[in-house]
Amino acid sequence: MAASESRKLRIAFIGAGGIAGTHMGCFMEMDDVEMVAMADISKAALERRSREFDIADCFADYEAMLSKVRPDAVSVCTPNGLHAPAAIAALSAGAHVIVEKPMAMNAREATAMLDAARKHRRKLVIGFQQRFDPKTRFIKDAVDGGRMGRILFARVQALRRRGIPNWGVFGRKELQGGGPLVDIGVHVLEAVHYIMGSPRPVAASGNVFTYLGNRKSETVCRWPDWDHKTYTVEDLAVGQIRFEDGAVIHVESSFAAHIRADLWNFQLMGEKGGATWDPLTIATDDNGYMVNTEPGWLPGSGFESSFGAKLRNFVDHVLYDKPTLAPAEHGLMVQQMMDAIYESAGKGREAGID
Repeated sequence: MAASESRKLRIAFIGAGGIAGTHMGCFMEMDDVEMVAMADISKAALERRSREFDIADCFADYEAMLSKVRPDAVSVCTPNGLHAPAAIAALSAGAHVIVEKPMAMNAREATAMLDAARKHRRKLVIGFQQRFDPKTRFIKDAVDGGRMGRILFARVQALRRRGIPNWGVFGRKELQGGGPLVDIGVHVLEAVHYIMGSPRPVAASGNVFTYLGNRKSETVCRWPDWDHKTYTVEDLAVGQIRFEDGAVIHVESSFAAHIRADLWNFQLMGEKGGATWDPLTIATDDNGYMVNTEPGWLPGSGFESSFGAKLRNFVDHVLYDKPTLAPAEHGLMVQQMMDAIYESAGKGREAGID
């Protein structure tokens, strides 16, 4: 019986690491979801998740899992380098897919994923949880309601003073595709792009810098002793993206930067008004005065609420055909923006986006 008929989504997981545990914890709370299988090359990871979430069918090979279990949907929770092959395999096997951010290693892979979803008539959703945050929704509703007019400029910042991950493969460009830009910068970038109405990017310029992560450090920090010997990504990425409607986004993202404190924020400037995410403010003119507006109350904001909301939206999209807030087309555009920033940094000039 199809998922849409049974109202019970049989979901499997490719990847059983840390982010998979977060997915499983959220899905476990949903009455219309059944977690049926998982695949990972790590036997220890499979055993840990099996005990934790009572998932009996475990596989070292995700192709074997897809063939035997035939899940309705698959959650791809692997390092970035496996996003495209895992997602394409799941889509080809007839499963709907949610894949963690970033969508892929590059826009070419992201396009292949989108093509596979269209070919097999399956739904492909990207794990962009920041657009589900109540603070983001507050600003999005203001923009859609016309309070800011045409958006001209946005500045996005995902900056850590010293937050190089000392686990996983976050420092290896060949497995991740990049550093802080694709790991944390993508979150703020996708949210702002969504708020702006997802305009088409046409060009980008940027620079990347590595100066701390590739050497041993004695500085006290929350995540010490990262593997500096295999560190091949940037510490800091900055860039500017132009869109066909004339708008511009400036982006800053770092794993390690000499700043006062970590910063996670974005600011929008429009013809009639603007907004800041933190502190959450709408800035407009009213009756001859400059006015700052803040919400009196919002639902809980933060990682847990937005993460659970994005997975709930995926289930609703697949089971009940409700709209998704994070379609693959949006993931492809975000990937194109990041690719162009890296390309510009390598070539020393602006890079066009087809």
